[in-house]
Amino acid sequence: QVQLVESGGGLVQPGGSLRLSCGASGSIFSINAMAWYREVPGKQRELVARIFNNGATRYADFVKGRFTISIDIAKNTVYLQMNSLKPEDTAVYYCNLDVPEEGSDVWYWGLGTQVTVSS
Repeated sequence: QVQLVESGGGLVQPGGSLRLSCGASGSIFSINAMAWYREVPGKQRELVARIFNNGATRYADFVKGRFTISIDIAKNTVYLQMNSLKPEDTAVYYCNLDVPEEGSDVWYWGLGTQVTVSS
């Protein structure tokens, strides 16, 4: 059973910074990619950033230049450094793990961590 545990969310003022962490545990033999998504009520969950096992990254346009995703493969842990936060970044942030299992790619999700940007 694979589990993802996020941490690092909270309340921050506009222009501030937060660092999210997500550790994956369980039967993980290899990783295709890890990612962060976010969701606000009434809207679809959207990709924030993804990092692949070769180090390549992909960012949503709305976070380019402000957020940085990184990964510690040995610890199965992904991080999201969020700088210059804006009120519109307020959301529940979810960690995503993409692993190969029995010939398919399987996605796992964490329970989410709330990020609130407000003065």
